Amino acid sequence: MPCVYCVICIMIRFMDRIKAVGFDLFNTLITVEPNALDDAENRLTRSLRQSGLALEQELFKRAHREAALRFIKETQRDGRETHNRFWVSAALQSQGYNVPPDDPWIAIAVDAYFSAFLPYCHLIPGTIEMLSILKGRYRLGLLSNFTHAPAAKEIIAGVGLTSLFDVVLISGDLGYRKPHPLVFRRLIEKLRVKKDEVLYVGDDPEPDITGAQRAGLQPVWTTYVRDRNIPPAPGVLYRSSEKADCNVPRISSWKELMTLLEDGH
Repeated sequence: MPCVYCVICIMIRFMDRIKAVGFDLFNTLITVEPNALDDAENRLTRSLRQSGLALEQELFKRAHREAALRFIKETQRDGRETHNRFWVSAALQSQGYNVPPDDPWIAIAVDAYFSAFLPYCHLIPGTIEMLSILKGRYRLGLLSNFTHAPAAKEIIAGVGLTSLFDVVLISGDLGYRKPHPLVFRRLIEKLRVKKDEVLYVGDDPEPDITGAQRAGLQPVWTTYVRDRNIPPAPGVLYRSSEKADCNVPRISSWKELMTLLEDGH
């Protein structure tokens, strides 16, 4: 077990160099009600039915989830981002409909799917206040894994976060997803700082913590959702290991993040 005093000393020395703070989005800045996924899948199926496809709802939902898991598993091999249009096309093919991913009806259905999420998204208490304080001291970046970038940006704007960030990066735009080093390099470039001048706050150990570490950033593990037994943002996407490196600072409130930053100055 590492010496706690040594870890604190290292962190204090590191904090002296921090010029920018990056954040994950889901389960870090916002939570999503569990029933969002069911609503989204119902809207997806309804949209496809309106385009003339005679789908049995539960069968299609199951096929869609299986396809999503299959494509997400592929992203874990090389880090390349996938997209919902491929999941929908594969699910339709399993139901006997040969509809290509670039079909306009699929694009409409994907938009219908994501239209469900914004009403179910809620800021973690104190987030606006915390970011407003930090914005006067650091450059702020948002880096999120999200397959459909327009929907992510709509959610970010809908909860009032857009103006608080100097940089907003979504994996659906980048073509790669965390923990691939390319996305962290892009964050560093856009923030116009050195890699060891960036603190990155996230909830998911592998993409957020391990990914940031490997890219040379200083990660901070936020366990707000975990510690309060709040259901994680719903979805069929793979979630990584249960715990982060014990050498990584852990916070459970924005007050603890502010204290961590203040201790270094």
